[in-house]
Amino acid sequence: MSALLQVADLRVGFRTDDGTVQAVDGVSFDVRAGEVLAIVGESGSGKSVTAQTITGLTRAPNATITGSVTYGGRELVDMDDDGLRAVRGEQIAMVFQDPMSSLNPVYRVGDQIVEMIRAHRDVSRAEARAQTVELLRSVGIARPESRIRDYPHQFSGGMRQRVMIAMALALEPALLIADEPTTALDVTVQAQILGLLDRLNRERDLAVIMITHDLGVVAELADRVLVMYAGQVVEDGTLDDIFYRPQHPYTSGLLGSLTRLDQPRGGRLPQISGQPPSLLAPPQGCRFSPRCPYVFDRCAQLPTLEIRPGATHLDRCWLDQDHKQQLREPVTS
Repeated sequence: MSALLQVADLRVGFRTDDGTVQAVDGVSFDVRAGEVLAIVGESGSGKSVTAQTITGLTRAPNATITGSVTYGGRELVDMDDDGLRAVRGEQIAMVFQDPMSSLNPVYRVGDQIVEMIRAHRDVSRAEARAQTVELLRSVGIARPESRIRDYPHQFSGGMRQRVMIAMALALEPALLIADEPTTALDVTVQAQILGLLDRLNRERDLAVIMITHDLGVVAELADRVLVMYAGQVVEDGTLDDIFYRPQHPYTSGLLGSLTRLDQPRGGRLPQISGQPPSLLAPPQGCRFSPRCPYVFDRCAQLPTLEIRPGATHLDRCWLDQDHKQQLREPVTS
């Protein structure tokens, strides 16, 4: 099956008074119809900038964007604003971490969805309203006929996120980008939102790019996982590859920070020592090397992202397979 979305050598830099921040540096991946791709990494790793660039949200006077993003064979990086607006919502939709920043607080929730539908579809207000009721029902909002008259502040955080998912699905896109959609929610509501996304993925054959720092979320939903660090992809594999056969010390460190039922209670979780590097002046060679417990001389050279001898998936690490066997145990600080 051909890819629905293809990202090739994407680079995104932002000019600042202190220099250029290279937020995304040579990122490549693809997404197929019905696939759930999780992009994981610490804050500042470039995962959200990557997602926002796909939909043109990082275009700014101080931004430099190179590389290629193609959707259905159409190049998005240099597409004009009108063309991109047609793709956004119609083909690719996005759900953000904080629905209150996306919903207008002074308009009723139903009116906001109705107006969005009518901006893209030649339908009457009554038809758009009926569609809105069904959308809210489809994402699990009870009594949608009455709730469409409520304002955003009258919904809980989880219900607001459901509203945003309903709005994203209104034009029946083939690809949904969810940028940390469960971060501000409690565990029970988080599970409900993940269950909703999983159902929509299966029922609609909806492709999903999930941006998250939470590997627990990844385990629930993803087919493939892209691990990002300091603007670069450091590992790319299936869910089983990443969880059971990690090839990069950073991935191992992220996995080590997960709570596990087979470990004693009360102990301190392992952590990755140090801090992510400044993207104004990233380290030479492997960008993780200042924090890596396995660092050796060759790490002064920048490793390429490739499938190495004895491996099953892409990684950006010079370690041989004998040393990478150790990565299946959590990295301790």
